Amino acid sequence: MVLDLPTHGFRIVAPDDETVLTLDALQGLWTEAQYLKMTDSNRRLVEFTDGMLAVLPMPTDRHQMICQFLFLAFLTFVQPFNGVVQFAPLRVQLRPGIFREPDLVLLCDAHNSRRQNQFWLGADLVVEVVSPDDPNRDTVQKRAEYAEAGIPEYWIVDPRTEQIIVLCLVEDTYQEHGVFSTDTTATSVLLEGFAITVADVFAPR
Repeated sequence: MVLDLPTHGFRIVAPDDETVLTLDALQGLWTEAQYLKMTDSNRRLVEFTDGMLAVLPMPTDRHQMICQFLFLAFLTFVQPFNGVVQFAPLRVQLRPGIFREPDLVLLCDAHNSRRQNQFWLGADLVVEVVSPDDPNRDTVQKRAEYAEAGIPEYWIVDPRTEQIIVLCLVEDTYQEHGVFSTDTTATSVLLEGFAITVADVFAPR
């Protein structure tokens, strides 16, 4: 879903400084080069889909604490095996014409050629913490997009239900490895031996 875009904070000023074009006036016309240049120089999370821009909501404190906890857990696990984990903002190109900003992205090999400086060309595992403004974005839309991009594992972390859904790619669709609640331990298929107590993920800090 592409959000209605605010007219403040994002604009292109013509060279004569007389014509100002807002984002919504150009929806469907943006190029990848324009998107990359825009996101190089602003602090908001913006995603790109075939000429359309979507401005993501500002993360809350709880959202960031959940991301921080998961980031440190994944990082501690993969670093000894030369893996790498990054957190938003970091653009990930799913295919030409689609860029997303996952909350966490992981590659099992830090030297993998998909790890580019300006943006990554996919990932081995992505994590999204569900935002209350549009839960379907993470639970439905991105589930389909990450599967289409061939990302082997997708974690949907939902603060509303305090559950973690771990999805694994089987051929070209995701299958549920597990739906983990606060009285259970979430595990990974891709990262053999990785496990995390769900209650700890959502615990106040």
